[in-house]
Amino acid sequence: MTLSRRTLARLATTLAAAGALGTALPAFAADPRVKFVTSEGDFVVEVYPDKAPKTVENFLQYVKDKHYDGTIFHRVIKNFMVQGGGYDKDYKQKPNRPSIKHEGREALAKGLKNDVGTVAMARTGDPHSATSQFFINVVDNSRLDPVILPAGDPVTFEFQGQLQKDIPRKNVENHPALYGYTVFGKVVSGMDTVEKIRNTPTGAGGPFPTDVPQKPVVIQSATLVK
Repeated sequence: MTLSRRTLARLATTLAAAGALGTALPAFAADPRVKFVTSEGDFVVEVYPDKAPKTVENFLQYVKDKHYDGTIFHRVIKNFMVQGGGYDKDYKQKPNRPSIKHEGREALAKGLKNDVGTVAMARTGDPHSATSQFFINVVDNSRLDPVILPAGDPVTFEFQGQLQKDIPRKNVENHPALYGYTVFGKVVSGMDTVEKIRNTPTGAGGPFPTDVPQKPVVIQSATLVK
């Protein structure tokens, strides 16, 4: 379709007038980013409030409260993930705000999976127990993804590589094992720093018998950069 000169002129006039009023074109808000400065280098995490809104809000509030400053990566498993955000250099757990509702299924439905470089919330066996701790996937960890059940009753679905056939829906609908872990962001720069953390020698430390970096990996600061 070719626009006439008159149509083009009207369009140009409209855009010019809108620009003069300061309402030219809508501004598209960029996804927030957080810069982590650590003893092993820096990395930047981009978070997605449109996909996991409460999780991102919770995470950014901890950033704004300077909660992560001075915490360590206390759990590092080379072929799995690196986890931090809860303990200081003396292995004392920092105070947390109340836990948040699990948003893993909603985030997965919008495309967020536990792929390498993504950031997810750590939690206990209770799906709704996440507070401040997070982990970065250093390999693809599809087994950590939530299971979204198909419609109907009974249901057939795959769980950790095995087909579960004709299971009564009431038996699995709220089963803790099917919630997985909520992905809410990804590392967009500084993955080489994450690789350094991943490859640090580990052993016992504080109350933990294994998987603790023998040279502490300290988060010196976490700052919202946009």
